[in-house]
Formats: sequence, structure tokens, C-alpha cells
Amino acid sequence: MKPFDVITDPVYKERKFSRLDQFFLSFIRDKRDLPFIYFTMLISFTLIPLAILLYIPGIPLWLWWSAAAAYFILNNAIFKGPFLLMMHCTSHRPFFKKEYGFWNHYHPWVIGPFFGQTPETYYTHHLGMHHAENNLPDDESCTMPFQRDSIRGFLTYFGVFLFTGIYHLSMYFVRKRRKKLLYRSLRGELLFILMCIGLCFINWPATVVVFISPFLISRVVMMLGNWAQHAFIDPNDPGNSYKNSITCINTTYNHQCWNDGYHIPHHEKPAMHFSEYPLYFQSTVDEYAKNNAVVFDGIHYLHVFFYLMIKRYDLLARHFVNIGNRFKNDEEVIAFLKSRTKRMSQEVMIKYTPVYG
Repeated sequence: MKPFDVITDPVYKERKFSRLDQFFLSFIRDKRDLPFIYFTMLISFTLIPLAILLYIPGIPLWLWWSAAAAYFILNNAIFKGPFLLMMHCTSHRPFFKKEYGFWNHYHPWVIGPFFGQTPETYYTHHLGMHHAENNLPDDESCTMPFQRDSIRGFLTYFGVFLFTGIYHLSMYFVRKRRKKLLYRSLRGELLFILMCIGLCFINWPATVVVFISPFLISRVVMMLGNWAQHAFIDPNDPGNSYKNSITCINTTYNHQCWNDGYHIPHHEKPAMHFSEYPLYFQSTVDEYAKNNAVVFDGIHYLHVFFYLMIKRYDLLARHFVNIGNRFKNDEEVIAFLKSRTKRMSQEVMIKYTPVYG
């Protein structure tokens, strides 16, 4: 266990802006989002030219494979996490001012497909469904029906999402009578699939590297993340964000991915700016103790996921933050964490499943 001590995660600090900064600030809604501009430019001027190079016919084989390796590493090992979470932030909080609103389509429609993000389905799934349902049974990415320290459970969870995710999301919007979100989901998914099919006829190896492999990896990463974020659930109060989500503090992941580790406050305050979460966490720490919330120090979602898959509750307990001194030793923490990863009974699932007329 770890005591609650200091927070080292990034917060916004005022600074002097250069002329270039001031130019970009005239277009965006929040000065705290300025790093998004430069990161977007970095992606646009590195990843997209590499993708174009891979489609050029007749280039030397050594150059093609070098470009493919560079693209794969940049996309999936360096840019993917920060980009997905930047898109997450700009989905919750529009990036550009109203008069420049058309630029808000740049992430989901231009850059997103290079990371395997089918246009607008992230927004419709995450904001239109996941936050609305808060991991309860009507959430199509709900983790409640699964044993959450089980490899078999995760593979089933991921397989259902990969092969039938768009169908279930569409049926959700049909039940909720949200036609606009239904249209946006289907349009983005189908256009991406048709684009990949068409590009395969032009250059299938490039299409696999540029679009198909990032698509598969992104879907794994997103569901792995959601699994870890909602792995520890109180069966007596599964709709309480303090009891169905986790928070990861003091990790380099928060510096790289815009404080994404603060998943509990994110469900509590979805529109809050990412730079505010560390201070908000400290101001609401009593609520964490009151609700027996799960907080880890020094690890992030990938650690949580893999520790669960190999059932290393001892490692999870080592990084568990004992807010309010609720637990006497690691053994008590392990017993508590195990009680939160159990598959929900049918009675609990029925109790929290809405009835439609």
C-alpha cells in the first residue's frame, strides 16, 4: 500500500506566449489546449507524408520497408496514446472557436483514420453511449457481466466488441431513438471499411500498414483501457463513478496522455479540462475515502490490465493508495480488490437494466 502524499501529475501553469502561440490562440477556445495544436502539426507533417510515401508505386523496396517500419512505430508506439486521448479531450470540449468550427472535424475525419479511428464513431460511442450509461448494463462496453481478472473473460469481451460492436451500438441508438448519432456511427464505420477495401485494390500492403493494422491495434487498446478503467466495481452500487471506475496518479502516462489516469473524476465531471483533474482530485479526496474508491499510484491502465490477467493482486496492492487509512495491510487490500472484480450475478444485471416500452 501507499499513503496519499503529493501529486506530480501535470497542471496548467501560466507562461509567456510567443507570436506563433498567439496566432494559434486566436483560433482555439481554451489556451490550455495549445499543446494540441503543436501535436496535431507534428502528426500531420510526419505520419501523413509517410503514409503517402507507402502508396507511391515503384519506390525501392528498402525505402518502402523503412517507411513502413517508421510509420508503424510512430503510429502505434509513440503517437497512438497521446492522439487517442487528445481526440478524447476534444470530443468532450470542442477544440476550435465557433467561427472556426469546421476545423473540429480535422481530428475525427482526417487524422483519426490513420490511427484506425472510424470517423465520429469514437464520439458517438464514448459520449453518446458510454458516458450516458456509465458502465451499467445498457452500456455496450459494460464490464459487469465478466470476471475481470480472467483472460478468457477479456477475450470474449473484446471479440464481441470487435465483430459486433457497431451492430450493438446501432441497436442502442435505435432503442434510445437517437437517429442523428445512429447515422453518424454507421456513416463513419461504413465509409472507413469501404475506403480500406478500395485502397486494397490500389496497394494492399500499404493499406494494411497505414489503416488496417492501426485499426486493429486501436480497438485492442481502447477495450483494454476500458476494461482496466472499469475492472473494480461495487455490486451494491455499480452506477456510482467512485465505485465503478479507478484513478491512476503520479505516472508518466498522465504526462503523455493528458491526465487520462483520472477516470473517476472524468466520469464525475466529463467536461472538466484535463489540467484541472489533479487539483480536483486533491479537493475531493474525502469522497474517495467515503466511497472506498480504487486509486493506484505509479502505475497506469496497462499495468492494471496485465496484473489482473496474471492475477498479481500483490502488485496491485503494492501501488494501491490507502486513502483515509481504510486498510491495515496488503492482505486486506487484496481481498477488497478481488471482491470488486467478480462477475456480476444475473440478479444484479437485471436490477440495473432499463426496461423499454
